[in-house]
Amino acid sequence: MQKDIETVLFSHEQIKVRVDELGDSISRDYRGKDLLVVGILKGAFIFMGDLVRAIKIPIETDFMAVSSYGASSESSGVVRILMDLEKSIEGRHVLIVEDIVDTGLTLKYLIEALNSRKPASVKVCTFLDKPERRRVDVKAEYNGYEVPDEFLVGYGLDYNEKYRNLPYIGILKREVYS
Repeated sequence: MQKDIETVLFSHEQIKVRVDELGDSISRDYRGKDLLVVGILKGAFIFMGDLVRAIKIPIETDFMAVSSYGASSESSGVVRILMDLEKSIEGRHVLIVEDIVDTGLTLKYLIEALNSRKPASVKVCTFLDKPERRRVDVKAEYNGYEVPDEFLVGYGLDYNEKYRNLPYIGILKREVYS
């Protein structure tokens, strides 16, 4: 897998420091509130695991699986819910945890879908943000890093279901996905 990586953008150590900082901010902002942390599968599972351990207040967790990519490297723009929440979110504070915000299409759909269920609030924590690629106006209240328009893998991010287990964020060589 290493041979497919052009360069490492964020090391394992840099990731840990940033996740701890995000956990501190979330803990401060949600102290005394009923927080449900919702991980978006599959990409966010590693980040979310680290993040919930860095949050120092009581929380509950749940997951959703959505798809807008399939086996492609480009979003189709059509979002499908593959797995929905098990818990009701009515009256609760919901924090969506994403691996990366790219076009914003999936996130916009998720925010609208969850807001229709009458939560107290819906906010977003993303590990990576690619504002250059944004096609709709969405914003993450908690953001790990702003990144360039490159194909990134590792720390949960994949290409064709591979590379998720890399302990860092790397730029995938173009010849791998072209």
